[in-house]
Formats: sequence, structure tokens, C-alpha cells
Amino acid sequence: MNKKNLESKATGKYLRLSTNKVRRILNEIRGKKCPEAILILEFMQYKPCKIIQNILKSAIKNNENDTINLTVSHAFADEGPKLKRFQPRAQGRAFPIHKPTCHITIKVQ
Repeated sequence: MNKKNLESKATGKYLRLSTNKVRRILNEIRGKKCPEAILILEFMQYKPCKIIQNILKSAIKNNENDTINLTVSHAFADEGPKLKRFQPRAQGRAFPIHKPTCHITIKVQ
């Protein structure tokens, strides 16, 4: 069997999350079995956990093979485009605010 057939992936794009905060969580689940990774995400109390959990479940469903023995082989977050906004400040000035977005990719095999 090909290694390509055993591997499946799911991607979440343009998510309004900081890449640094997402990477902290992805480091915890990388290399773990999928049921264990879902359990870890369920009990972590961070905003990105629910979104990462949905992406992981999608990657599991994309795989046609045995879903019990799957492990999270790759999990990474890339930076997306920043939303640029302005906050009014004293004396008519404008203070720039950059709202980050990220792309999350999870591969299971």
C-alpha cells in the first residue's frame, strides 16, 4: 500500500486566531493517537481548541482506512493575512491595530 493512501489531511483557513497561540496547542497533540488528541483538546480551556478539534475530526473522516490506529503526523499553523484596523487616539492621531489570521493544517496517518 502507498503511504499516500494511508495519509489524509484537513485545513482551516483564514481563522481569526493568533499563530503563536495555536502553535502552543498543536505542539501538545503532534505525534499522539487521534482519540487521545481529541481528549486532550476537549479538556484544554483555550479558544482555538474547539476549532482545532473540528479540523482534526475532519482529517480523521477524510481517511478511508482504519480510523482507530491513526496518529497526528503533522500539525502546523501558518500566518494568514492581517486585518488592519485603526484605533482613534489623543489629538486626532490614529493607532494601527493588526488583527492576525492563521491557516491550520493537520495530517493524520
